[in-house]
Amino acid sequence: MTAPEDLQSWNRLAALAAQERDDRKVDPASMRLTTDGLLMDFSRQRVDQDIIDALLALARETGVEAAIENLFEGALVNVSERRAALHTAMRAPHEERPEAVADLIEAEQARMLDVARRVREGDWRGATGKPFSTVVHIGIGGSRLGPELVVNALGGDFDIRFLSNVDGNAAILAFADLDPNETLIVVASKSFGTLETLTNARFARSWLLERTGDANAVAQHFVAVTANVEAARDFGIPADRCLPIWDWIGGRYSLWSAVGLPIAIALGETGFCELLDGAHDMDRHFRTAPPAQNLPLMLALLGIWNNNFLDGSTHAMLVYDSRLAILPQFLQQLEMESSGKSVTNDGSPSRIDTAPVIWGGEETDGQHAFHQLLHQGTRAFSADFIAVADPGHDLADQHRWLLANCLGQGEALLAGAPSPADAPHQAVAGNHPSTTLLLDRLDDRRLGMLLALYEHKVFCQSVIWGINPFDQWGVELGKQLARRVYDALGEDSEADDMDAATASLVDTLKKPRP
Repeated sequence: MTAPEDLQSWNRLAALAAQERDDRKVDPASMRLTTDGLLMDFSRQRVDQDIIDALLALARETGVEAAIENLFEGALVNVSERRAALHTAMRAPHEERPEAVADLIEAEQARMLDVARRVREGDWRGATGKPFSTVVHIGIGGSRLGPELVVNALGGDFDIRFLSNVDGNAAILAFADLDPNETLIVVASKSFGTLETLTNARFARSWLLERTGDANAVAQHFVAVTANVEAARDFGIPADRCLPIWDWIGGRYSLWSAVGLPIAIALGETGFCELLDGAHDMDRHFRTAPPAQNLPLMLALLGIWNNNFLDGSTHAMLVYDSRLAILPQFLQQLEMESSGKSVTNDGSPSRIDTAPVIWGGEETDGQHAFHQLLHQGTRAFSADFIAVADPGHDLADQHRWLLANCLGQGEALLAGAPSPADAPHQAVAGNHPSTTLLLDRLDDRRLGMLLALYEHKVFCQSVIWGINPFDQWGVELGKQLARRVYDALGEDSEADDMDAATASLVDTLKKPRP
C-alpha cells in the first residue's frame, strides 16, 4: 500500500497549502451540499476549486469508493481483528443486508422491539406485578453515549436514566428516589466483563435485592445486552432476558443494535425505526452520490485539509441546540477512539497526523467560555457549527437569537476584525475555517442521518490515512493497569511492580485520613 504522503495528490495539496490564498474566489452556492432535511455549507472553509479538486483526487488515489463498497458488502474492513463492520446492516432493509446476517438481524431486532413494546405497554412487569415506570441503562462508551444522546435529543414518554461512570456518586444519583418494584435495569456490555459496567451492575443488583428482599427479583428486573450470555446468566439474568450484540458491531456504532433498547422504550417502535431509516437514508446517499456531492466524503476531505495541511490539530463541535448537548461528547468518542491511531493497516508507523483532538460544547454557553481563545488565541483549529432551523417550540425570539449567534460566530471566525489604531488588543485575526450543518428540524429520521453522516466521515478519513477505525487497542492498556492498581489498593496488598509515582500515590491513598 502506498503511503498517502507519497501520492501525487497529497503533494499537490501540500503545494497548495504553502501558497498564500487569502483572495479566495469562490461562489458560496457551489460550497454547499444538501440531502433530505440536511444542509452542509462549507463556504467558510479555506478552500477553493483547485483545493477541492486535489482533495477529490486524493480520495480517488486512496481508493475511497472501493472501500465504501467493501464496508457495505461485509468485507473484513476491521483488519487487526479480521472481521467485518456491519453496523450499517442494522438499519438497512432485509434485502440490502449481507446475506450472512440478514435473517439474524431481522429476528433479533424484532425480539428487541417486542421487549420495548411490552415494557412501554406494561405487559412486562416486575417481581411484585407492577409495570415498569423507569429504566436505568448501565453501559459505558458507545454502550451509553449513543442511547443517551438520542433519548436526550428526542425525548419520549418514558423515564430513562443512564449510568456509566464508576464513581459511586453517579450510581447513587442514578437510583435516587426510584421505586425498585417499578425499575427495569439494562446492562449493556458485549463481554459482560467491562469493569465500570459490571461494577455498577453489581451495585444495582444489591440495591434491588436490599429493597425488595426477593432473591428472584434480579431475573425479573434485569435485561442484558451482551455477547456473553453465560456470564450474564452467572450474574443472575436468564438467557431469555439477554439480547445479543455481535462482534461485527463496535461499541461506538452500537446504538443501532439492541444497545438501543432504551431508545426503543422511550420513542416506541415507530420512533426507533424512523431513526434507523434516517441513518439508512444517509447510508444510501454515501454509497451512491458522486464524490463531489457526497456529504460524508466532502466533510472528511475538509477535515483532512485542515488537519494535515493547515496544522489544525483540534476541531471544535459547536452545537446550537440544547437537545444535542452531548453530541460533542458522542462525536469525541466516535472520532478519537476510531482514528486515534499511530500504526497503519500494514503495521508500519504512520508518518502523518491522524485524528485531531475533538472537543466542543453547547452554545451559546461556549461563547462565554472558550470562544475567546477561538477568536484571539494562537492555536490553529477548525470547527463544525450544528444548528436546527425549526426549534420545536414557540419561543421565536430566543430561537432567532440562537441562530443569529450561530451564523455570526462562523462569520467572525473567518472574517475577524481589525483593531483601532490605538487598541491592538481588540484585533481578531480571523481566517479560521468552519462548516455549518443545518437540520431543517430535529426528529428521529434527521438525527439518524446526522449520526450516520459522522460515522461515514470517520470511515473515509481512515481509508485516506490508511488506519483501522474499528479497533481500540489503546483503550485496553489502561483497563489492565487499573485492575492491578485496584488489587494494590486493598487493605492487605502491596504496590509491587509499579512505577514509583503510582506506588507512591497508592501508599498515600491507603493511609488513614482524619
